[in-house]
Amino acid sequence: MEVKRVDITDKAKEVIDQLRDRHGPLMFHQSGGCCDGSTPMCFEDGEFRVGDSDVLLGEVHGCKFYIARDQYEYWKHTQLTLDVTPGRGASFSLEIPLGLRFLIRSKLFTQEDLEQLPTL
Repeated sequence: MEVKRVDITDKAKEVIDQLRDRHGPLMFHQSGGCCDGSTPMCFEDGEFRVGDSDVLLGEVHGCKFYIARDQYEYWKHTQLTLDVTPGRGASFSLEIPLGLRFLIRSKLFTQEDLEQLPTL
């Protein structure tokens, strides 16, 4: 089984499908704090400007998933799983009008997992 740095639940895939139908191609950025704490934010693809301070962790359900480099340093030993829950986050993320918010579930990689991961 392929080890991924970022994964996704079926519920989150369903929400992405709804958002993609409404907004077109999407992207995610794992917020590093500031206004929203540490939450995954969903944007129309290209709406959030990424740069040298961001790391592309991978893709979830056809969407690129970025994280701030300093956050990556904290979480590089952890697999992130994108999920969704009822509620309203305090953000500009596209799922907010649906009465939902994306969240991250995490688990530490095993040593075997770490050995299989590609270098970023």
